Parts: sequence; structure tokens; C-alpha cells
Amino acid sequence: MTSRADSADHPSPVAPSPAELRRIAVDAAVDAGAPLVDAFRRGMDVDTKTSAHDLVTHHDTATERRLVEVLHDAVPDSQFTGEEGGSHGSGTVEWIIDPIDGTSNFAHGFAMFSLSIAAAVDGEVVAGVVHDPVGRLTFSADDSGAWLQDGDGERMLGAAGEDDARRGPRAEETLNLVTSYPSAEAVESAGAAALETFGTLVTTYSAVRRLISGALELCHAAAGWADVVLGADTSPWDVAAGMLILRRAGGRYLVDGGAPGAPDHLAPHYLGLAPGVEAPTASWALAEITARDAERGGDRGR
Repeated sequence: MTSRADSADHPSPVAPSPAELRRIAVDAAVDAGAPLVDAFRRGMDVDTKTSAHDLVTHHDTATERRLVEVLHDAVPDSQFTGEEGGSHGSGTVEWIIDPIDGTSNFAHGFAMFSLSIAAAVDGEVVAGVVHDPVGRLTFSADDSGAWLQDGDGERMLGAAGEDDARRGPRAEETLNLVTSYPSAEAVESAGAAALETFGTLVTTYSAVRRLISGALELCHAAAGWADVVLGADTSPWDVAAGMLILRRAGGRYLVDGGAPGAPDHLAPHYLGLAPGVEAPTASWALAEITARDAERGGDRGR
């Protein structure tokens, strides 16, 4: 048993500030993203995990290893939750990592993939970075705001007066929606119901795009390039960073499903809304997806 004196002599480590965690994650993402630019469209071996639709390359595992190494060097008091490496380590800061969000796009030569890094303290996401290495776009957020760094420098997202025309009330049929729904697994489990839900979205919105990169979908909404994001059957590494970036930019991240009281990045289904946007049809779709999930006992295909 540890005595009070021992505890006083060895206090629990204090986590770096959210701003410092953001800076560390930006540096790590840019460092680990550079080799992916070199590998992109150069040909690569591709394997599958749970199905023919769930791809993985050696770049996924190598990138996650590199991120863990850099982040641990910067913050030794860290634990990690990654798509490829699972959960390991112990520490005050939890790093939630998707080394390549959009592996299918990366493997097929489609330039829509990213590295996603979130930092959580006491279960709360306090900093996040999503880096698009091919597009040279770095989205990030901490407790003071959200930013986009590109070839023109760094600017704050959601700043007063920015894109005012996009922030007022707009008719739903003028909005564009991005989503990765329905996945092949969702179609297999829900059948025609999933296709009917998707069809309603297609006929309601001005455009519906399936980007297959949840982190970038949320960041595009944060930047005002997308209006609505619908996510289903997600994992924490898919959304933790993008969720914070969207919220800090003034948008909304609404969740459905999951355990009561659990942090939002652990919920399986979500709706992301750009600042000032209302999307009742997408809200209906989210409720439909969640209800079907509940009927199956929460046994979702990922």
C-alpha cells in the first residue's frame, strides 16, 4: 500500500496543456505522413482484415508504430489506442490513433485519406489533429479553437465573419452531405432498409458523397466545405479528433447509440453539422440506423 507520504513524494504526472498536446500531435502527424506521400500511387501489397472491404497495408502498421514512438518520446506518461495496435501502455494522456483513415482510398490511389490523432485526458478529448498528407492540409483543435494549416499558412476555423453566407439558415435541399454509409456490412445486415435510407438522403440533399474517411468528412464540415456528415458503425479512432475539430469550429457533433454516459467519441453513430446548419432528414436517418442497430442487439458490422 502506498502511504500519504509516498504519494506526496511521487505525485501523479500532470498532463501537458491541450495547446501543447495539439502541437505535439501536429508535429507527429506531419512527420509520419511524409512517407505516405512517397508511397502513394507507387504500388503496394494490400491485405484484408475482417472482410474484402476492410483493407490494410504495411504502411498502416508502420505509420502507427512511428506515431507511437514520436508521441511517447514527447509525452512518456502516455497510453495508446490505435486501429492497428489496439490498446497498450498506461499514462495520464491517452492517444487515440488512426494511422491511415481511409486505407481503401490510399490503397486504390484515391487522394482522400488522413492521419488522425486525438489526445484524451480523464476520458475527455482535449486536442485533435487530422492531417491530409497529399492535400497538405492539417486540421487541428484544442480548448481554444480549431485551425487549418495549408499552403497559405494557418487560419482559425469558425472565426467571426468567416463564410457568413454558409452559416445562416438554409433550405435542406441546398445542403451537401458526406457519409461512408451504408457500408457493405450495413447492406448485408439491414438489406433493403439501408438502401432505402441512403436513397432518401440522395433525393433530399443537393449532393451526397461517400468519401470513406470519417476524419476528413468531419474536418470538411468544420471548414465549411461540407454541410452534413452522417457516420455509422464507427470506432473511436475514426472520430475522436474530427469530433473536437468540428465542435471547436462552431459546428455540432450529435451522437446516438452507445452506453449511457460514455464519452461521445465512443458512440457508434453520429451526425456532424457545420455551423448554422439544420438537417432534419439526416437526423431521421441517424435515428433509423440506431433503431435497426438496437433491434440486432448492437451487433454492428464494421
